[in-house]
Amino acid sequence: MDLQSASKLIAVQSPDLDLGHAFRELAETSILRTTIKHFGRLSTASVHVNREGPLFRCTVDIQLATLKMVSAEFQHEDYHLAFKSALEAAENQLRGAKRALRESKVSRIDRDPVPQDALSSSPVM
Repeated sequence: MDLQSASKLIAVQSPDLDLGHAFRELAETSILRTTIKHFGRLSTASVHVNREGPLFRCTVDIQLATLKMVSAEFQHEDYHLAFKSALEAAENQLRGAKRALRESKVSRIDRDPVPQDALSSSPVM
């Protein structure tokens, strides 16, 4: 998935701040990199930045094709750092979901590899 098609799936918004093009691009590339790293099938994502007194609150929501919505929130004096911390928290949730999915898979009998000792022994005639 390229950045241009991913930018249609990723909303970067703030009701009371002008985030600028550079922040939007940073958010889009970071979310895209995270989703490709873990699953690779982004359905939708959003980044919301709000000002609450002296702090900025950043919420990152990521929806991947087969998983539940992952949501993380962080507050900091700098909205860039709030975003990076919220994205790290979302990434930890994705990592946990991937681990849980991998551990819950049922091993298929017809897909088990042949044991090495069976390959190394010569057939008896």
